[in-house]
Amino acid sequence: MRLQTLFAGAAMILATPAASATLSEAIHADMPQLMTLYRDIHAHPELSMQEVRTPALLAPQMRKLGFDVTEHVGKTGVVAVMRNGPGPVLLIRADMDALPVKEQTGLPFASQVTGKLPDGTVTPVMHACGHDTHVTTWLETARLLSERKDQWSGTLVMILQPGEEMGLGAKAMLDDGLFTRFPKPDTMLAFHDSASLPAGVIGVTSGYALANTDSVSIDVKGVGGHGAYPQNTKDPIVLASRIVVALQTLVSRENDPQQPAVVTVGTFHAGTKQNIIPDDAKLELTVRSYTPETRKLLLDGIARIARGEAIAAGMPDDKMPVVTVADSYTPSTFNTEALSTHLISLFRQHFGDARVVETKPIMAGEDFSRYWLADKTKQSTIFWVGGVPQAKWDAVHGDTLKLPSLHSPFWAPDAEAVISTASEAMTLAALDALKKG
Repeated sequence: MRLQTLFAGAAMILATPAASATLSEAIHADMPQLMTLYRDIHAHPELSMQEVRTPALLAPQMRKLGFDVTEHVGKTGVVAVMRNGPGPVLLIRADMDALPVKEQTGLPFASQVTGKLPDGTVTPVMHACGHDTHVTTWLETARLLSERKDQWSGTLVMILQPGEEMGLGAKAMLDDGLFTRFPKPDTMLAFHDSASLPAGVIGVTSGYALANTDSVSIDVKGVGGHGAYPQNTKDPIVLASRIVVALQTLVSRENDPQQPAVVTVGTFHAGTKQNIIPDDAKLELTVRSYTPETRKLLLDGIARIARGEAIAAGMPDDKMPVVTVADSYTPSTFNTEALSTHLISLFRQHFGDARVVETKPIMAGEDFSRYWLADKTKQSTIFWVGGVPQAKWDAVHGDTLKLPSLHSPFWAPDAEAVISTASEAMTLAALDALKKG
């Protein structure tokens, strides 16, 4: 029944003739149907690379709007192409996956869904990063542009991307021929809702915007034995502790202080009983940076410190720590200066100075980065749209430490403000990028 309701709502969106209205007026008229779609997607989140229902809902609507639609690109991704005469090629991306988080927002349409992680573990699933607002905005932007074909010329490529939360989706779509099977973009755009800006405020970062993200594991070897006779052992807990402490010097003493870097040891597992010295200890790290040079310094330093501390502890060569860097590396996201600077000016002219701010880079990761890295001659920007409800923002005087962050089970953005602002901003940017002449 919910599925039928959603399709009915989507059909109403398509039936709304708004080409002569302003963008704001058109979006306002569509909001009831857009919120129906948003709530449905929020209530039915899907884990990374398992997105089936979401693309099945959106792909038919894109066909009705006149796009040539290809499904199952990069496993579950959607590519929708609209050719509208000569001109540049613009790519607009929305990510659609959710997170293994149990929702605690108390919303009437809160997720009750469970899913399976790659290892088979059953987990609650939630749109705790706001990708449901991204998907809804994606469809509305497509509709607005399809109704305004007389205002732009060129080719519009709109992609619904899987697997952003695992850093797999962009690579999967590129590997599946995104830039060879479909028109290659001159300009690439995306947006992300923000838990650090009040609802409806747009943030743009020029240059590095999001970080390289590496997951590193260190398997620390030891020689176990009785806790009462430590002289007969090589204690991996002590060795791993030395490694944890020494790793902090990578940022504090080896890295240029003007180059941001983070080395966080997130897990430390060892032992089974208080009077047993175990045979090994395991550390798991997240490592963040912006430049390739800083990334190399950190990763090389982790391997060097782990081995050096093991040598200092008297470990033989066959018991050196094993350092593994996960393949699911996400490269840093770079907003090209020409486009990001232009968007700041464009958005301020349209929305006013108070609603557009220049934001600082952050240490989160985003695999939107891979599209620009595939061809650095192109222009690319991902911008933010604030989602913190104004009343909550005012109550804490803008202190984001007192607010739920992205990935929090309590993250409940002002979805109407995010979707309306993002749809207007993205459509405005698209019309500018594809303007005639």
